Amino acid sequence: SSHIGSGSRGSSVEFHWPRAPPLPLSMAAARLEAYAACKTELLKFIDETNCAPIMVRLAWHDSGNYDKSVAAWPACGGANGSIRFEPEIEYPANAGLPKALNYLKQFKEKYPAVSWADLIQMASACAIEATGGPKIPMKYGRVDAADGSACPEPTSRGTSHSAGLPDPAPPFPCGAQDAPTHLRNIFYRMGFDDEGIVALSGAHTLGRAFKERSGATEHGYGDAKASKYTGSGCPVRHDKKAGVGMPGGKAWTQNWLTFDNSYYQYLQRGHDDDLLWFPTDAALHQDEKFKPYFEKFATSQDAFFEAYCRAHKKLSELGSKFEPAEGITLPVAVSKM
Repeated sequence: SSHIGSGSRGSSVEFHWPRAPPLPLSMAAARLEAYAACKTELLKFIDETNCAPIMVRLAWHDSGNYDKSVAAWPACGGANGSIRFEPEIEYPANAGLPKALNYLKQFKEKYPAVSWADLIQMASACAIEATGGPKIPMKYGRVDAADGSACPEPTSRGTSHSAGLPDPAPPFPCGAQDAPTHLRNIFYRMGFDDEGIVALSGAHTLGRAFKERSGATEHGYGDAKASKYTGSGCPVRHDKKAGVGMPGGKAWTQNWLTFDNSYYQYLQRGHDDDLLWFPTDAALHQDEKFKPYFEKFATSQDAFFEAYCRAHKKLSELGSKFEPAEGITLPVAVSKM
């Protein structure tokens, strides 16, 4: 401002140059800002509630019914948010996942610009990062499936239930007689190779199975049904802080809220009856083509993280329709917790 005086003792008039109103954020910039803010809050929420594993599972199960032989969207399945609808959310493989959707509802309400399909995949990438894993270079802009008509039929992917999601033990729903064949039937249908199968399996370093969900273990909800490594006081976080989220169930690794390569060190540590190891886990070190990757990831966490990032990103984009077509990527700085 400038002061215009009228004589040495006169009153002064303060004059303000007119200021242009602030330019409205472009819609694209506003959308980017909403996505960045949502990601920051998701990281904090997942870290505080110790809910990382179920967020990964939700995103995988939304993506995991993708069929590369189907061209039409959303009939091809994949990361389109259809898991929030019936009948899909009620498929046997999705038991327990309404809990994860309920966690995300508050974020969808606060950030309506973030699609459900994006929110589900963002929470999974945040879960990997919040537990000490790699920062996955995610792409956003997924269009949401509109209603339950987008849910693939339970038997549409050549499986007896759950639209083509994998089972940990026989009888396998695809009719395979052994675990390696089952894994290849499921993941080749999505477009993965053997390295991708072994890398994605490493996410079992996080989380647990529960009697009340998969029924694949006798261990269930709460301390009374917990296994040796899943009780309230167990040190499972990557930063050694206290907290397990909900106690109970049975895990694949002792530190099941830490994303690292310990899943692949099964052979080095020897079998532990207090940890899970299903036929589909054993397949990775017994099958001649899977085994080299299993051994490589046991030796090198960097090699695992690199292969995992690639496979996780691919899984998160299966069957997705993006608007804009090239997608949205967040600035790297937003990845810092």
